[in-house]
Amino acid sequence: MQLTTGAIAPGQKLMPNSLRARFGCSANTLREVLLRLSSVGLVMFEEQRGFRSPPANPQRTHDLTKFRILLEQEGATQSIRAGGIAWQAQLSAAHHKLGHIESEIARSGNIEPLLPLWSAAEWEFHDTLSAACESPLLRETFRAIFDQFRQQHVTRERKFGYFPDNVTEHQKIVEAALARDETAMRQAIHDHLKRNLNSG
Repeated sequence: MQLTTGAIAPGQKLMPNSLRARFGCSANTLREVLLRLSSVGLVMFEEQRGFRSPPANPQRTHDLTKFRILLEQEGATQSIRAGGIAWQAQLSAAHHKLGHIESEIARSGNIEPLLPLWSAAEWEFHDTLSAACESPLLRETFRAIFDQFRQQHVTRERKFGYFPDNVTEHQKIVEAALARDETAMRQAIHDHLKRNLNSG
């Protein structure tokens, strides 16, 4: 989705004519999609002013980070308790894919050609952490918060949300999860995301 991979900048006005040409859909379809996106916080709608992506906001970033940490920790903790070998294998596979892509980014020094692939792999990894939690509502809420979080962070100014430390941080998360060490896993998730928290 272009709203979460840096193609549409925070605060950018979403012009219907431009979007229709880009996606090849009717005005009614486009409006319906934008209204649905507004219901999950990815698009803002104002009467007489139209649609735009939410602007960058430090307090919103802080709040989204806090909620993402809480939801991801809880979902992963429940998965540790309920998940079996199939979940562990799924998590290992998702981490292997993500690690391979991040290694290629580190090798090339350029994330932009791999941004859609990396974004999809990162979502797959973090989603898989909660895949065995047996709470559809938690997973649905986590997806909404994750997408809004990504929208705030995946910008050129923020290096599209990629940091070299991601590789080590993801490794610590998966090692703790596979070892069923809930305390270490919760700490590793916090440490992975804490750079996005305000000092206040």
